[in-house]
Amino acid sequence: MIVIAAIDLKGGQCVRLSQGDMDKVTVFADDPVEMAKRWEASGARLIHVVDLDGAIEGTAKNFEVVERIVESVNVPVQIGGGIRDLDVAEKYLKLTGIKQVILGTAAIKDPDFLVELVKRHPRRVAVGIDAKNGLVAIKGWVEVTEMKAVDLARQLEGVGVSCIIYTDIARDGMMAGPNFDETAKMADSVSIPVIASGGISSIADVERYRKTAVEGVLIGRALYTGAIDLVEAIKTADVL
Repeated sequence: MIVIAAIDLKGGQCVRLSQGDMDKVTVFADDPVEMAKRWEASGARLIHVVDLDGAIEGTAKNFEVVERIVESVNVPVQIGGGIRDLDVAEKYLKLTGIKQVILGTAAIKDPDFLVELVKRHPRRVAVGIDAKNGLVAIKGWVEVTEMKAVDLARQLEGVGVSCIIYTDIARDGMMAGPNFDETAKMADSVSIPVIASGGISSIADVERYRKTAVEGVLIGRALYTGAIDLVEAIKTADVL
């Protein structure tokens, strides 16, 4: 199981939100590049970057910051937030160091775009499924749809996406522990690799996920507050 360090960008800064609320922002670093270097030095094998401004506005608002991050580290980076057309997706995928782009809103609103992007870039397109009370949320978590998260995941079978990043919004940034049941249900329901996100706040959480079908865990706030040490988390995830 892989441990993925998260960097959320807002106004060029490294921040974390509480339950996806853009008004509940904690700034953890003015320089996201230095934060990426820190996670790389701690052993991160993949860094997850989200353009929060882009997620709200539907375009790449922090592209230059992302570009500086990928130029400064030697580990692969995955990027999400505001990727809703081929121009933005291709712009990111041309950056050396970008492993994959993550589609959220676009995967629901424009499935033809998802299929076309996967066709152009096999194994380089992931889908982020963000859920509130089991229902899919889009547009930076502002709009909650009537589609069940598990149903969306099942619809992605056969499309060719590299993985699903599943986030329980109610738990995200709250340090209250993950929604293990819903995440495990998601992982058991599809053959696509599932990455767990939201609420991971202790090494015990990492260890518990290691015993499920989840193939990775994405950790944000807990790394920044020191509740989880990345080196220890990686060692825990690597235990056979």
